[in-house]
Amino acid sequence: MEAQQNDMIRGRGAQFNPQNRFTRNAYEQGVYEQAEDWEAQLRQPTQILIDQSKNVVNKLKIADVPLDAAINPYQGCEHGCIYCYARNSHEYWGYSAGLDFETKIIAKQNAAERLRATFEKKSWVPTVISLSTNTDCYQPAERKMKLTRQILEVCLEYRNPVSILTKNALVLRDLDLLQELHARKLVQVATSVTTTDESLRQMLEPRTSTIKTRLNIIRTCHQHQIPVGVMFAPIIPGLNDQDMFAVLQAAADAGAYWAGYTIVRLNGAIEGIFKDWLYKAFPDRADKVWHHIQSCHGGSVQDSRSGVRMRGEGEIAGIISQQFKLYCRKLGLNKRAHHYDLTAFRRPPKHGQLDLFADFV
Repeated sequence: MEAQQNDMIRGRGAQFNPQNRFTRNAYEQGVYEQAEDWEAQLRQPTQILIDQSKNVVNKLKIADVPLDAAINPYQGCEHGCIYCYARNSHEYWGYSAGLDFETKIIAKQNAAERLRATFEKKSWVPTVISLSTNTDCYQPAERKMKLTRQILEVCLEYRNPVSILTKNALVLRDLDLLQELHARKLVQVATSVTTTDESLRQMLEPRTSTIKTRLNIIRTCHQHQIPVGVMFAPIIPGLNDQDMFAVLQAAADAGAYWAGYTIVRLNGAIEGIFKDWLYKAFPDRADKVWHHIQSCHGGSVQDSRSGVRMRGEGEIAGIISQQFKLYCRKLGLNKRAHHYDLTAFRRPPKHGQLDLFADFV
């Protein structure tokens, strides 16, 4: 798939910073008088900003999201996926949903400490902790920060179930922990694959792992009998929808036992960011893609309607739904459910106390 990339910032998804909706003032630099200014704009180095959070576990009560609790050790995401719904949340931190989202990464340095404190509360009822409900827990910053690994260690220590969704092969660094968690029925892993076209992947998700390495996540987990699935998400009609069967087949062949999908929606600032990118990257088909997205959301690209927003509506959304069900049935996906052991939760003894039965719990 060919794309026009002239005058685009390489290695980034968003091509500009839209104004934060919570701020009244905005600064714009219209003309770069010095060549080095333009070079600095193109390079867009990543900054890691440290946050000491009071709480890291978010209880989820969303009708069309089958999750109970989530942790996002990072806010902002260097992966730079142009369609990412999490971009809007960066505005709450005082930044833009555009380039700021990809270049100013907030790391919750005390995430594991706060999770341990949460598990120690008598009010905590064991439930599955989901990682990467907003931003990717294995984005590049994790290589040095190791916040996700620390969270997994705490989950293993307390025997609390955890699920992981990531686009980054760094998850295999923690295979040792995943195996220990799996031995106690406490983990499930998934990766999202949006296309079989590597050149399109580089445009949509510039700093994610390659398609080949994401399929290797599935293959490696399957080889170690760790439950693993795939998300074909988001589907952007007119751009990657034709890859559905190929993606699902490759995932099933690698060992995925379940699959899911969503249709892209462009709420808030993401509408302008995505549209700017689309017309720059694919001017020949931009109108068609834009109208297809609108047709899936009642004439708009934005959609917040519970029960509708994830899968869309209308003729195109209906065809996508039918195809997905047919392909999953043909490939043997979604035939069984994964069950976590919620009874395994325990609070380890305090320092200095003897736990004679620790190895038997």
